[in-house]
Amino acid sequence: MKHIVWARVWAVTRHDLRQLLRSKDFLVPMAILGALFFVILPLALLGTIEAIGRVGAVSNISDALEVLPPAAQARIKGSTPASRTQYALAVYLFAPLAVIVPLTISSAVGAATLVGERERGTGEFLAHSPAATTEIYLGKLIASLIPGYVTTLAGFSIYSVMVNVIVGPDVGGWFFPTREWWLLMLWVVPPFLCLALSIVLRLSARVRSTAAAQQASGLVTLPLILLAYSQSTGSLFGSSASTIQVGMVVWMVAGFSLVTGMRAVRRGRLLGVSDEA
Repeated sequence: MKHIVWARVWAVTRHDLRQLLRSKDFLVPMAILGALFFVILPLALLGTIEAIGRVGAVSNISDALEVLPPAAQARIKGSTPASRTQYALAVYLFAPLAVIVPLTISSAVGAATLVGERERGTGEFLAHSPAATTEIYLGKLIASLIPGYVTTLAGFSIYSVMVNVIVGPDVGGWFFPTREWWLLMLWVVPPFLCLALSIVLRLSARVRSTAAAQQASGLVTLPLILLAYSQSTGSLFGSSASTIQVGMVVWMVAGFSLVTGMRAVRRGRLLGVSDEA
């Protein structure tokens, strides 16, 4: 691998981020998606349980928590059925959203990032720039990664405050994020994002239209979303050691995919002509 000049990588990233910030077609759906999953739906569900705390249905839901693994049941806090139900929902039910949101947003950005250069007529400029193809690839990767992860961190922060305000008083004070959530956000989510984007960028470099790239990326990312969903849920139900092991495996797979994916970006593809020899 040739020496990477990170100044040129950041120049590509900065250019793409500026284009995204000028696009209301991107910002509005991104904000709606984050607000829906991290604020509106959790607030509605937790608020409903708070309002009907004495209704027998909540007790039935609390009894249903016995289907959780014993380790998870032992960590549930609360002295009433409503508080235990709220705690379980806040910690376990909404966890996979931390994977779905960034994967959805970053994949949508990544799908259009390379083929979009050709459609806008800027591929020739990028192809003849001093940046090497590896630097272009890394710049595009970072520019696709940032929107999804930043949206998730912002939504996660709001979600944390909301959960602690609503549920915290009934379970002994502020309790969220838990240790498992920290591991999920900082160790498990990033490699899944990198793995998905490494595949999406390959597709974006090969197809001839943004629509085709988005359709193909949807087919690719859906299995990854399902896999990430199951792994995230399992990580929270299991031990910290198992979460670290899952993250390590995904990091290795993502690293291999990223290295091999760099070969997909070629100057000929940016120009819309046949691949270079």
